[in-house]
Amino acid sequence: MRVLISAALLLATPLAFAAPADLTQSRIGFAMKQLGTPVDGGFKSFSANVELNPAKPEAGKADITIQTGSISLPTRDAEAEAKKKEWFNAAQFPTARFVSSSIKSAGPNRYQVTGKLTLKGITRDVSAPFTLKQQGALSVVEGVMPVSRLAFKIGEGDWTDTGTVADEVQIKFRVAFPAATK
Repeated sequence: MRVLISAALLLATPLAFAAPADLTQSRIGFAMKQLGTPVDGGFKSFSANVELNPAKPEAGKADITIQTGSISLPTRDAEAEAKKKEWFNAAQFPTARFVSSSIKSAGPNRYQVTGKLTLKGITRDVSAPFTLKQQGALSVVEGVMPVSRLAFKIGEGDWTDTGTVADEVQIKFRVAFPAATK
């Protein structure tokens, strides 16, 4: 069975101040369903520049770029398929990018980020809740963003059949940054 990725997009969120992500502690993954069976995947290569002051989240920013060819799926065949024109078309669109336009507090250590996601040359407004936690020397944001793969033409042709691959994809993000020092 060829397991295919729908739309493992991106999103990373902001933290305690301007800092590049600690990529050894960060992950951008996704969950989707193919023929009703859950499939998890991720991206091995991405960069994230984030700025967040919990006291002034509205001044926060996030800019995340994913290398679409770095997709990771349960099998090599699925990875090769996901890079093809019908899916991510990694040869023509080697990157996907999220740029935040606003970050708002949603309660203690909870936030909502909104921004533009560009994937396969298509830009759409997206939004996701996230949490901010301190873990030792790191500040960590985690959240889940639901997206429509078909809105980005991920899975064209016969793959537009949502009975085979569900339209909704859950982008799961964990982005870790050095904690601010006082």
